[in-house]
Amino acid sequence: MLPHDKVLTRLGISKIHGIGVIAITDIEGGTPLFEYDNTDVVWVNASELAGMSEKQKRFYEDFCIAKDGGKLYGCPPSFNQLTMAWYMNHSDSPNVEVDEDYNFRTRDKINDGEELTIDYSSFSE
Repeated sequence: MLPHDKVLTRLGISKIHGIGVIAITDIEGGTPLFEYDNTDVVWVNASELAGMSEKQKRFYEDFCIAKDGGKLYGCPPSFNQLTMAWYMNHSDSPNVEVDEDYNFRTRDKINDGEELTIDYSSFSE
């Protein structure tokens, strides 16, 4: 197996916001995404952010899953482990969905060059 096997997306410039996840091939609806993304979610209490620099706190706001009224953040074990899944931008009409275990799959066919989007409210407050 080569490193590019089953890779369907890459990071690119987003028309929505900053960096986004862009399809590098046509992807059929119902296709599982990020198959080898084995990053576990670590839950951090918001109280642990006290005393951090604003730049450090920004990681939690920009990349984490918010739960319990913003009192709990779901994060990768290290922000050095951010994968493409953490870079998807929000849409009220997303083309990707997520299950309760944070596994992503396409809702509809996504065309080569199209940005993948997710409704943040489907898994984050």
